[in-house]
Amino acid sequence: MEVKRTQAQRTAATRAALVAAARPLFAEHGYAAMSTDQIAKAAGVTRGALYHQFAGKEELFAEVVEQIEAEIAADIAAAIDVAAPTDVDAMIGANIDAFLAACAEPEVHRIALLEAPAALGWERWRSICFKYGVGSVERVLQSLMDAGLVAVQPVRPLAHVVAGALDEAALYAARADDRELAVKEVRGALHALVAGLLTR
Repeated sequence: MEVKRTQAQRTAATRAALVAAARPLFAEHGYAAMSTDQIAKAAGVTRGALYHQFAGKEELFAEVVEQIEAEIAADIAAAIDVAAPTDVDAMIGANIDAFLAACAEPEVHRIALLEAPAALGWERWRSICFKYGVGSVERVLQSLMDAGLVAVQPVRPLAHVVAGALDEAALYAARADDRELAVKEVRGALHALVAGLLTR
């Protein structure tokens, strides 16, 4: 006997289908090249269903960016969990390296770093990045403060400063002609920056 889905379940399934269909299309073709008709067709829903779930293509794109940023945050959290809270190099390295590795993924690189600032506007894009990124940075900084390795201070503003540096490093690498070299360079710069906070 088939179990009927609730309206909430149908809505969630439609939204998930649209995001799942839009994400690879945005990654391959870019934001501007994709129409809502193409995305709806790929998702197997009507254009009306798309507009019932999202105000327009920008809102759907923002949902894709949110999904990517949430995945990056989860990857960083998993990497941090492996590191001992008193191992400064491991804690710093886990955050920096996991972030840069995620940003080097073609899908993340195209959508989150190249397309998002233009499609969503700088302020909205930065707001989404900080929503997910600051939490991971706060966690590392708080662990280092608790271990007496970084001077105790308000963690939120410091996390914003460090998260801003991470984002700028990723943008620099994303736009570099030699991305492999750029990632190596910004990794060294970020390690030096955070190392300057240490009391040891």
